[in-house]
Amino acid sequence: MNLQLSGKHALVCGASQGIGRAAAIELAQLGADVTLLARGSESLQRALDELPRVDAAQKHGFIAADMNAHAALRAQVEAVANASAVSILVNNSGGPPGGSAHAAALDDFRIAFNQHLIAAQIILQAILPGMQASGYGRIINVISTSVKEPIRNLGVSNTIRGAVASWAKTLATELGSHGITVNNVLPGYTRTQRLDQILADRSKASGNSEQQVAEAMLATVPARRFAEAAEIASAIAFLASPAAGYINGINLPVDGGRTASL
Repeated sequence: MNLQLSGKHALVCGASQGIGRAAAIELAQLGADVTLLARGSESLQRALDELPRVDAAQKHGFIAADMNAHAALRAQVEAVANASAVSILVNNSGGPPGGSAHAAALDDFRIAFNQHLIAAQIILQAILPGMQASGYGRIINVISTSVKEPIRNLGVSNTIRGAVASWAKTLATELGSHGITVNNVLPGYTRTQRLDQILADRSKASGNSEQQVAEAMLATVPARRFAEAAEIASAIAFLASPAAGYINGINLPVDGGRTASL
């Protein structure tokens, strides 16, 4: 199986922590040059220092950018892509705050739409020429199992994640003939800061302890445990590899079997 990514340049969003950071490490271990993207320079530098180098030619770097500052984001990504064509994009960004859809403010939807879908479109357009020129591209969106089964009390997230999934499926049909695949990874409950936030929010709303909330969540997972970020990263890395060249336009749950639908 060809998982080798030497000579490939990966841009990983949300890479200073959690699933993004784990994905960057996994891609670097397979030989890719990795550019990390997140907001904070200090946390990015710490993540950069942890990236493995399997050979002396491997180069890593980072972009400190805000997904909501669109003009600056476009300029920064274009500069990196012009210096070294990006062949792998991992779209990964923290989810919107919890709450019902019907009570959400209009700005809640606008902010989430701008942060997730508009920012992803900006990055895509900045890196797409390089993928088309090389005949190799892997776009992996880290979204949510909510695109299959909406999650209670995540109204804005359910809505925006669904929009990203449809965007990705559309791109898969448009770009497949160029050797570019577009797929979505749908993490289940994963040990990240996002999970900590969900546990705290549900504990506050229900009056139950976070331990009780966690136990109730795990009761819905056949594997009876939370995922580690590295397990989600393994799925991302496979989809980024040459071995996954004929997998295109799918939603891949990595959730321990929690999603009830096929």
